[in-house]
Formats: sequence, structure tokens, C-alpha cells
Amino acid sequence: MRSPLRRGAVRHRGGARRTGIAAATLAGVTVLAALASGPGTAAAAGPPPPPPRPQVQVEIPGPEAGSGQIPAGSGHAMVPVNGQGRPAPHLSAPAATAADGQVTKMIDNGSTADRLDVVIVGDGYTAGQLDQFHADAKEKWGEITGVEPYTTYQNLFNVWTVDAVSAQSGVSGDPAQGDVKNTALGSYFWCDGVERLLCVDQDKVDSYVAKAPQADLVVVLANSAKYGGAGYNEPSKTLGYEGISTASAGNAKSGQVAIHETGHSLGKLADEYFYPGTPGYEHYTGPEPAQSDISTLSADQMAAQRLKWYRWLGETSPDGGTVGAYEGGGYYVTGLNRPTDASIMRVLGKPFSLPGVEAMIAGFYRHASIATPATSTARTLRPGDTARVTVPRLAGARQLTVRWYLDGRELRRYAGRGAVPVRELGLGRGSHDLTVHVVDRTPSVRDPGIAAGLRGSVRWQLHR
Repeated sequence: MRSPLRRGAVRHRGGARRTGIAAATLAGVTVLAALASGPGTAAAAGPPPPPPRPQVQVEIPGPEAGSGQIPAGSGHAMVPVNGQGRPAPHLSAPAATAADGQVTKMIDNGSTADRLDVVIVGDGYTAGQLDQFHADAKEKWGEITGVEPYTTYQNLFNVWTVDAVSAQSGVSGDPAQGDVKNTALGSYFWCDGVERLLCVDQDKVDSYVAKAPQADLVVVLANSAKYGGAGYNEPSKTLGYEGISTASAGNAKSGQVAIHETGHSLGKLADEYFYPGTPGYEHYTGPEPAQSDISTLSADQMAAQRLKWYRWLGETSPDGGTVGAYEGGGYYVTGLNRPTDASIMRVLGKPFSLPGVEAMIAGFYRHASIATPATSTARTLRPGDTARVTVPRLAGARQLTVRWYLDGRELRRYAGRGAVPVRELGLGRGSHDLTVHVVDRTPSVRDPGIAAGLRGSVRWQLHR
């Protein structure tokens, strides 16, 4: 497994900033060059070097395994924001130019204001391959929604595709490191010298994402069957989305990389893997981490102090085994504990743990609303009107709780309904308030603070 300290500067969760060997070597070369030039020779040597290119931290997926478990990740790297810095491809064919930037609402579950909007952009697809891109996007989204809690809450999402037309088919670094393809987003394997690390030009990605009405999460699908991906998990300062996950569209294992990365961007979960035998990662001695799925506390300490995932201790988790405090996580072999032995935050292909599911649901509700007025609340409703609310359906037997109230008194006969005719209410003269409360009473959330956010309300003013 590749050490996280081999390249670049790595800021690991819960710890200090470490400088990698490559950065230290580069600094040494710079100093030696300056000494060799002698005093007063720098200006004569030519113009000053260009300023360093802006960089962003990305997560490196774990190495591909022919069979058995694939580690979810193998550290982080600092990479250029604009990738390899190549110019955008020139599209000369009228059909390619017309198709470039076209937006399609692949999954329509409501308005952007009330849904979590996922934008999928393809790279390495020519104009003649856009049908394949759309098919790949549907397949990968199907893989994501095959994992809980995405399965249950899939109707909280809208999914948009943006057609990025490339001048050439394929991705740089596939099949060999030296292969260069002229593509819309500049995707390339061998990023930072790691074959499976699939980086992009983030500025080019943003130029396409901006064409969609809204973006809360971004997925870039590379037209390749080579295993790889990356996690850009810092929120966008310009477009506001939570992060970018890159994945190879034609590789069956790469979709799991994207799911893992959403654990960071939406669930705000930490990595639960660790690095045996790596200097500096033998034992964690820092403060209690902010992420909900790693802790310095033992199971007994959590239970006694009522902290972290104590509400789930002893429960059977969907990723196998029972929830406890398993040693190792946040890259450290000891000193940090994780809730289960092998959730998707440690091993690709596994489900989220029970605490992980809870954190993901909380992330969904940061962007999605479960009560959307289908009748305007901006005007007073009269006896001839009907108050309507749109409530998303959950996959499965359990549904959201819908209750109506007139002037604070519950209208029990309308429980579960999405519409109430004002005429049926028998209003007295004057003004009245009609309110609908929608609540998600999922057993997958035990934290009262999270549960308080799993609700929505709509209020209308009535007059007779």
C-alpha cells in the first residue's frame, strides 16, 4: 500500500500537517541551485520562475485487488487544481459544438430547491459516444442507489447529466502512462505518479457543472475501463457543491470509489483505514476528532459519557458484526477507534455501518426538503381552493408521517394525505391557519439532534 507521506503535503484528519518526502526533496534542490548560482546571478539567469500552481487535496483510492477486499483508500495527495494544465480541446464539427454543454435531467424528483441535486459529467466521450455516456451515467447511479441509505432515500435526489464533448475518445494514461488524450475535462490516470489516481482539471469541470440548474454533488465519469478514481472532498467556493468524485465508467469496481467519497462529502465521515508500518502513523495522540465515525474513546467510555456512536453499541451492523470500538482508523494503527471492522469507509464493496447510515441521512437532509407546497403559500386560500403538499415516497414499506392541523388542532382524518380541500374544513368566519407537518421517523437515526432535522412544514392562511 502506498504511504501517504511519499508525495506532497498531507493534512490528515485529527492530526498535524506533515510535509512529504517529495516536497522536502524539492526544497533541497531549490536551495542547492540558489547556492550554486552565486550572488547576483539569479537575475542574469533569466526571468523568475512562474508562481506555483494552485493545488487541491484529493483522496487516493486503494489498490485494485483481483479478488478479496479492496482498501477504500491509500492516503491523500496534493495535486494541481487545473490538472495537467492543457488547453481545452477545440471542437470543429458543428454537431460536436451543438451537443457540448447540453443538460438533461436524468432523474426528476422535484424542484432543485427541495432535492439533493447530483450532476454527472463525462470525460473522454466524443459527440458520437454521448449515448454511451448517458447509459454509463444511469448504470453508475443505479450502483449508488443500490447501497443504503441511498436505496431508501433515492427519491430525495435529482440527477442531471451535462454533455462534455471531447475531441478524442478515452482518458490520458490509459492504457499506458505516456498516452495523452485531448478531452474536455483533462482527466488523467497516473496523477501524482499513482496509476489508479484519476484527476481532472477542476476549472474545466466547473465550467460544465455551472450549466446545470443546481449542483450539490458532482460525479465525473471517465470513458475508460481502467480501475481508478479520486475524491475531491472540499466544498466548492464558487458553485457550492459538496465535492467531486471521479470514477472510470467502464470498471465494475470504480463505482464503489464514488460511493466511498460521498461518505466524506455528504456524510462528513472520516476514513476508517490505517497504515501498518508507516512512520508517524503508529499511534494517534491528538484531540478527539470531529468526525462522527472515529474516536479516541473505548466502547465503555462512549457508553459512560454518552458520546459518539454510543447509541449503536452492540447492534448488528449491515457491514457485518456488531457495533463497538475497533482499533485503527483515521490512518492510525492505534489511538483511534472505528464503529465496525469493515464498513465502506475502510473496504470498498461493503455497506455503510449503522453510524455511517445515520450520518449519510443527516447529509441528505442538509439539501433536501420533504414538504414542498404544491399550492402557493403566497396567497390566502378560500373555500374553493385545495391545499396540496408534495411529499417524496421512500423505497419500501415505511413512509413519511404526514399530519394536518387547523388552528393548531390536528385533523386526524387527513393523516397521510397530500391534499386537503378547504371547503371540507367547515371554517368559521374570519382567518385561519392550515399547517401540514411531515416527519421522517426512521429507525436508522437515533441522535435527537439529527432527528430534529428530519422534518418539514408548510403553512397556509385561510379565510372565509
